[in-house]
Amino acid sequence: MNIGEASRRSGLPPKTIRYYEEVGLIRPARAQNGYRDYVERDVQMLRFLQRSRSLGFSIDEARRLLALYKNENRHADDVQRLAHSRIAEIDRKIAELVSLKRSLSLLAEQCAGGDTPDCPILDEIAGSHVPEEA
Repeated sequence: MNIGEASRRSGLPPKTIRYYEEVGLIRPARAQNGYRDYVERDVQMLRFLQRSRSLGFSIDEARRLLALYKNENRHADDVQRLAHSRIAEIDRKIAELVSLKRSLSLLAEQCAGGDTPDCPILDEIAGSHVPEEA
C-alpha cells in the first residue's frame, strides 16, 4: 500500500510517517518504482508509535518500546521501568504546573483590575515585581 493508504489506516499524517522512517522507527519496503510499499505490519507499527507518543513517550522511548514489542523474549520489567520513568516525568510536570498556577494566582489576586494602569502581573513579567505570599 502507498503512504496515503498507510496514513489513512494508521491515522498518522504522511509527514509523520516519513519522519518516523527518517529516524529509523519504521522501514517500509520500496517498490520497483522507488515508492514506499507499506504492509499491514507497518500500519500496526505506526499505530503502536502513535499510541506510545500520545502517552507522552519521547521518540527514543517509543523506539525502545517498539523494540520490546517486537522482541518475543522481552521482560515485562523493562517495559514497566519505561512506564514508571514516564510517570515520574509527568509528576514532575504536574508539580511545575501547580507551582506556575500558584504564582499566577497570587499575581492575579494582587491585581486590582479596573481602569488603573498598575498591574502586578505585567510588573512580574517585566521582572520588577515579586509576588507577596498570602
